[in-house]
Amino acid sequence: MNPIYIFRHVAAEGPGYFGTFLARHGIPFQVIHLDRGEAVPTTLDQISALVFMGGPMSVNDDIPWIEAELALIRRAVAVDMQVLGHCLGGQLISKALGGSIGPNPVKELGWLEVRKENNPAAADWLAGLPDCFTAFHWHGERFTIPTGATNILGSRHCPHQAFVIGNTLAMQCHVEMSAAMVSDWARRHAQEIARPTETIQNFAQLTQDLGQRIATLQSHADTLYRRWLRTLIDV
Repeated sequence: MNPIYIFRHVAAEGPGYFGTFLARHGIPFQVIHLDRGEAVPTTLDQISALVFMGGPMSVNDDIPWIEAELALIRRAVAVDMQVLGHCLGGQLISKALGGSIGPNPVKELGWLEVRKENNPAAADWLAGLPDCFTAFHWHGERFTIPTGATNILGSRHCPHQAFVIGNTLAMQCHVEMSAAMVSDWARRHAQEIARPTETIQNFAQLTQDLGQRIATLQSHADTLYRRWLRTLIDV
């Protein structure tokens, strides 16, 4: 099969566990390093699916590759190609499809609960997951749900945590985390998490029981990634 293209916006937010998942199942992928100046493809030729990772920038920033990514997402959704977004990636998908991105009332930085929405799309895409589970979060903005899409996950402080449309899954939360990524982000953003709140956790809180938390999160990620790939390949 043709490779899945994974778009990296900053070095600290690469494929993470998603890359591990693909490698375990023998699924080819290619990382497009936008942070190194690599170009966004202008066509979908020789590409199986598109995946967009996170980043500290806003989709509303004046960055040249943002418009190129938005155009590519629109092309992919139009032909029902698999598209997946993590955090910034989910916001890119929302904006590409007519949604808007703006400040969330609070920052969500840490291990926080998400809940399934009560609709058929959530029952399909989240089958096998608990009604409520803990995901990892690292965002200050949030997306709206584009016309034609369905919200499938929410949280207490951010009602739009994931939406689906066709073969596209856009997530505000992070399920691609590894233990090393959590520790790295906590160190990089030490000032931002120095004063914990209800939705911001400090280093000790972020790394408490980290091995078990990551194992559980990656188990949930397996379920989501398998569902996303269902019409492309059997995993």
